[in-house]
Formats: sequence, C-alpha cells, structure tokens
Amino acid sequence: MSKVCIVFDRLRSEEKMLEKQAIELGHDTTMLDAKMTQINTDSSKNDFQFGDVVLERCVSYFRGLHFTACLEFLDVPVINKFEVARICGNKLFMSLLLKKHGVPTPKTYFSFSADAARENLEKVGYPLVLKPVIGSWGRGVMPVKDKDTMDAIFEIRELTDGPHDRIFYLQELIKRPPRDIRVITVGDQAIAAMYRKSTGGFKTNIALGADPEICQITNEIEELCAKSSKAVGGGILGVDLMEDEKKGMVVHEVNNTVEFKGLAKVTKKNIPKEMIEFALNSTRK
Repeated sequence: MSKVCIVFDRLRSEEKMLEKQAIELGHDTTMLDAKMTQINTDSSKNDFQFGDVVLERCVSYFRGLHFTACLEFLDVPVINKFEVARICGNKLFMSLLLKKHGVPTPKTYFSFSADAARENLEKVGYPLVLKPVIGSWGRGVMPVKDKDTMDAIFEIRELTDGPHDRIFYLQELIKRPPRDIRVITVGDQAIAAMYRKSTGGFKTNIALGADPEICQITNEIEELCAKSSKAVGGGILGVDLMEDEKKGMVVHEVNNTVEFKGLAKVTKKNIPKEMIEFALNSTRK
C-alpha cells in the first residue's frame, strides 16, 4: 500500500476529491494543513507523515512555494517541484520561459517603474492588459484602454508600493471569442479541457463565475500543452490558451496548483485519479 499526503492551506473541493480518490484506489492518505505544520533545520522526513509522495495544494503561492522548499530539503518527493512552482507562480518568469521554448504567447512588455511603463504604453499604444506578476483568479488583471485609466491604476500602485507593484507586466489584448481554454496536463499530456465562457465581462475565470463547457483536445492543443508543460518543468498543471483571430492558439498562462472543480463537472475523465496515479508513479522512476 502506498502513502499519499495532500498538503493544503484552504480545504477546497479539489483537495477533497483527491483524498476520496486516493482512498478509493486503496492508498493510505493523509491530509496536512500547511498552516499548522512546523519544520526546522534539524527536522527529518521521519518526523512527519508525508508518506511516499506529497501533492502540494496550497492556495497561497508564497506559502506553497516555501513549504515545497522545505519538503525538498527533507528529500520528500513532491508534486509539483519547487522550480515548477516558482516559475508558474510568477507571470514574468513563466512568459520568458514559454517564449524561450518556442510556445506562441501574447506579446508582453516588462517595465520596472511606473515612468518606464507609461513610456511603454504611449509608445506601443492602447489598449494593453496590466497583470500583477503574482496572483490568481483574475485579481488585479485590468485592461488599460486610455491614459486616464493608466494614471488611475498607476496612482494606486504608487500608494500601495508593494515589491511586486514596481514590476509592470503589460500584455497585448488578444482579439478572441468571449472565452478561453483551460487544459489539465498530467506528465506533459493533456487529459481534459474546457472552454471558460465569459459571463459578460472581460475575464473568464471559473472562480469569477465563468461557465465551463467541454472542449475537445485537438492535436494542436495537445502539442501546445505538451510544449508548455515541458517548458516550465512538467508535473500536474493547468495550461490556459486563447484563440487569437490572426495568430491562432496562444498560451497565456501555466498554473501550478491548478483548480479542476469546474472541469470535473463537464468531463468524463477522472481527473483526480490521473493526478494520484501520476504522483505515485513519479516516485517509482
């Protein structure tokens, strides 16, 4: 019997589905709240019940990233690996790697001060989409349509002045249908996909109310997702694509601790089963 540990900081439907599936497959399963776990430099893996493999599922990017670093320090197999989590959690790092590996992505502009970002916007022209380099669920993603919008957004950033407020990530606005595509990849293979249809606004996140609809995995989607997964280091990922009117499919994001509740409702594929089996198989190689 194998032992599976699922680490969380907020117990969502996805973690409950993973636990249920692991138990049904006959594995000894532990649920561990990262917020309540203490690790020190003298700790050893035998001090904990991490089992044969850990699925790190923290909602908080920083908590999950640092917890993963501790797991790797203890030589505990973890999905996804620290380097994958680091890359996918930062849109700038992710965009650079996707481009470097030949994955079609929206053209993205990086500036490191508000003045440089203003100059970039005036030079490139409106609209562009401003995204925080770290964040999920579409929070802080805003179309910058004109100078007044830019000035208002940049003024707020200057007031909050967090370390990531000084990194300006501006992306071309893709001309697409009112939807995007979310694909779950396991071990570089696309296993399930859905359209996320906008409910009338700019964003298509399921967390914000977008409607899921099954999407057939074409050869193009399969190849793009495999290439994207390999670019960031592989594992269990969510690859987000948009259908550009002229360029065709472009990848705009790769997610680390991917949510799949919406997709599980519309696909026949047993997503948590695929994830559990991949995690355990990865420790046997």
